[in-house]
Amino acid sequence: MHRLRTCAARLRPLTASQAAQTVGPQRPITGPSRGGTRTFLPIRCYTAPVASEPFLNGTSSNYVEEMYFAWLEDPKSVHKSWDVFFRNANAGAPPGAAYQSPLGLSAAPQLSSLVGAQPNVEKLVEDHLAVQSLIRAYQIRGHHVAQLDPLGIMDADLDSCVPTDIITSSDKLGFYGLDESDLDKVFRLPTTTFIGGSESALPLKEIIRRLEMAYCQHIGVEFMFINDLEQCQWIRQKFEVPGVMQFDLEEKRTLLARMVRSTRFEEFLQKKWSAEKRFGLEGCESLIPALKTIIDKSSENGVENVIMGMPHRGRLNVLANVIRKELEQIFCQFDSKLEAADEGSGDVKYHLGMYHRRINRVTDRNITLSLMANPSHLEAVDPVVQGKTKAEQFYCGDNDGKRVMSILLHGDAAFAGQGIVYETFHLSDLPSYTTHGTVHVVVNNQIGFTTDPRVARSSPYPTDVARVVNAPIFHVNADDPEAVIYVCKVAAEWRATFHKDVVVDLVCYRRMGHNEMDEPMFTQPLMYKQIKKQKPVLQKYAEKLIAEGAVSRQEYEEEIAKYDKICEEAYNRSKDEKILHIKHWLDSPWPGFFTLDGQPKSMSCPSTGLTEEMLNHIGGVASSVPVEDFTIHGGLSRILKSRAEMIRNRTVDWALGEYMAFGSLLQEGTHIRLSGQDVERGTFSHRHHVLHDQNVDKRICIPMNHLSPDQAPYTVCNSSLSEYGVLGFELGFAMASPNALILWEAQFGDFHNTAQCIIDQFICPGQAKWVRQNGIVLLLPHGMEGMGPEHSSARPERFLQMCNDDPDVMPTLTEDFAVRQLYDCNWIVVNCSSPGNYFHVLRRQILLPYRKPLIVFTPKSLLRLPEARSSFDEMLPGTQVQRLIPERGLASQSPEEVKRLIFCTGKVYYELVKERKNRGMEATVAIARIEQLSPFPFDQVKAESELYANADLVWCQEEHKNQGYYDYVKPRIRTTTQRAKPVWYAGRGPAAAPATGNKKAHLMELQRLLDNAFGLDAFKDQQ
Repeated sequence: MHRLRTCAARLRPLTASQAAQTVGPQRPITGPSRGGTRTFLPIRCYTAPVASEPFLNGTSSNYVEEMYFAWLEDPKSVHKSWDVFFRNANAGAPPGAAYQSPLGLSAAPQLSSLVGAQPNVEKLVEDHLAVQSLIRAYQIRGHHVAQLDPLGIMDADLDSCVPTDIITSSDKLGFYGLDESDLDKVFRLPTTTFIGGSESALPLKEIIRRLEMAYCQHIGVEFMFINDLEQCQWIRQKFEVPGVMQFDLEEKRTLLARMVRSTRFEEFLQKKWSAEKRFGLEGCESLIPALKTIIDKSSENGVENVIMGMPHRGRLNVLANVIRKELEQIFCQFDSKLEAADEGSGDVKYHLGMYHRRINRVTDRNITLSLMANPSHLEAVDPVVQGKTKAEQFYCGDNDGKRVMSILLHGDAAFAGQGIVYETFHLSDLPSYTTHGTVHVVVNNQIGFTTDPRVARSSPYPTDVARVVNAPIFHVNADDPEAVIYVCKVAAEWRATFHKDVVVDLVCYRRMGHNEMDEPMFTQPLMYKQIKKQKPVLQKYAEKLIAEGAVSRQEYEEEIAKYDKICEEAYNRSKDEKILHIKHWLDSPWPGFFTLDGQPKSMSCPSTGLTEEMLNHIGGVASSVPVEDFTIHGGLSRILKSRAEMIRNRTVDWALGEYMAFGSLLQEGTHIRLSGQDVERGTFSHRHHVLHDQNVDKRICIPMNHLSPDQAPYTVCNSSLSEYGVLGFELGFAMASPNALILWEAQFGDFHNTAQCIIDQFICPGQAKWVRQNGIVLLLPHGMEGMGPEHSSARPERFLQMCNDDPDVMPTLTEDFAVRQLYDCNWIVVNCSSPGNYFHVLRRQILLPYRKPLIVFTPKSLLRLPEARSSFDEMLPGTQVQRLIPERGLASQSPEEVKRLIFCTGKVYYELVKERKNRGMEATVAIARIEQLSPFPFDQVKAESELYANADLVWCQEEHKNQGYYDYVKPRIRTTTQRAKPVWYAGRGPAAAPATGNKKAHLMELQRLLDNAFGLDAFKDQQ
């Protein structure tokens, strides 16, 4: 066997790294040998399966090893021919001499008679091994020499070198120990290729020709890194079988018609609005038939709902010819004189989304198509699409992704350059985030704005990030429409078969500049000289079909004239549109939500309180394990007992208040999804919504799903270590339905800054830009507790700065002021100081007649602070959110005696109360808590300040002066009180970092701000 290994290694002189690249990492095998036990790599690290005697019928080298080990234990356990072979090999016979034909095995041969008896066997084995190595080389590296660039000037993999093991001339045969005389020899084909079709053996020159046809034409296939044999064999069969890429006459005519629509749409826009930016599709017109093919094939496989996301390039064409948005609505967007009828800022036309349900004409089945609105942050929409897809699957009970799917379009530079692409891929197989396969289509312009790909990425292809999830990658020359359509069919079938991600890389070019106003010759002169010479793909394909006789020139011209007429008629209708309606561009409509019995819902919110019976029931579940024979951790037993004790005392802490809100909404039929890093237990070990059996792996219990038989489901899931991707995902999930409470919790509030793009581009301005309400909740742990600059501040100043209420205008205080004010704001920002108020805030989020994002600065130390508990009395029917909690102590009994009114929010309230008591100032200092910061409670601040008319007004915060809430609340308090008195500041001074990392410095700063809040001369420096 050692000699077999030596022979195999000599036949395939690969290094260990080359071997790993070829077949992936292999597990070392330990087995007996003449020198005792030794560990070695399997033969398959060095050879492909052998198809020559004595390895007949495709016997693999692994199988040879298994027989060898079996023979060592019992020589009779293998066929006699193998017994003789192994005996001779162990006796010292050189490679090729140990074999004896089964026909001559009447007696065990002597070694002396065998050595040299089979002079041609070794050469035969070597040649077959070489041919199989050759086949494998094409499967692995054939894409590197495929003709992918339509311009013929770039290498899609950024490397002009041809791999050494790819046969481009006869002299390369020597790499495999072959020569020209071997070209006509017939070789048996291994089971790992389908190039033979129905034939099991082919001449070498035909093998090479078929490999070139399969892997080196206009399609380049990357798949051999996939560690699943079934999947690799599936892909081989799709591309290697001779003649597999055939199209009938009807398919060709349909493809031509789609190419006509794609091309003439762009030409029509260019003719009518030559001075407008539209980010046209010229140079990749085959994208439209590509997408339609994916949708057609998916519809044929049972998909009813397709959710799409894409950057701006080609969006208008996709809207017109894939989603089938009315053309007049698109053309209307180009008229700068038209007024906007809807509230908000709106957005540019190539950022807008769309929702449309129609009949798929190919399959005659209903299909719903959604294109998500997206900002210029190109890949930011990726996780949003995935979240909405997951939600649609969840609500229709599609547990396998057979009815709802997603398609994501990308640019090459963004796909390679933006980390959110990886974060989104990383979610693809996680149980609570998988959408069961996404088809990714890359419009590979081979340029990013003005940046050459050779300085834009370090990977060979822009698509290499997809390899992390073993997604097959199909590179295709976009100027070959039939090749494009074929790979799109395969991609759709892959997704339907394996429910995993797949990538189609359309290698194309950009005929114009970055936009129609841009001059690309400044930076890419050689490329654009070639582009000016490049014949448009429609013209090339039409000439091909005319030459084949598939269509006549007259039919082709009639197809063009037909679509041109459609565009002209739509253009004339667009002039009749007097007003722009952004509502025509909704990508996630909520039918029936905003009306009740056909009438708009009233601007009111019912009480968010619960009956004591309901509170006790939920509390009982929260403090128990509703599953038999379930062993929990001893520490958790103590936590559950303390919960039960609180219920008996009619109180709740922060975790129990959240439990009450969630549990009641679930029983009322509202689905709840809580996602984020460590949310199941809670970062601070306070939540424990998922219980783990201490004796059985993976056995869990979620008590909140045991509240009642007809409750809504509760989903609580720890996320990957991603903020950008996961927050985008949950935002997309929240878009699908208004009748669900979707929450994302940051491990620490500071960490939301790595998801800032989702917050800034989607959550904050979403309704203004896209008339799209969203009720997502962000839970951001916040509080200055000496934990350093990265675990203290959730940066409330950022959220408050982006609030749209006017600090200088006192609103009219009507009866429904509180609810209407919420309706007018872009989001709600709260910092609750009591679990009871947190409970009401969460319930209000669902009971409001509309949806707004909710930002909650949640506590850390207050999770267990005995003073920070709420009584059942604060949660009973008739109670509701307290936007401001007024002073209720001694100071409120004699308000005229109060010298100082301190406004604050959140945790610092408890430190102020403690300091006030220590100083004996309970009668002269009033403390009011502003629980809801935005929209600002003008009415309640006004009432509180008028009550203490003789008091100085102070804003106290624990954050630094240039951070936190001060810059937001100060002008609003001044507008509210309309007094000449200043609003004094008590807190930390300005700083660059959010907090100190030194515990002693932290305590000194805290004492200083308390001194400022209560000291008689505290504000002299502010004069």
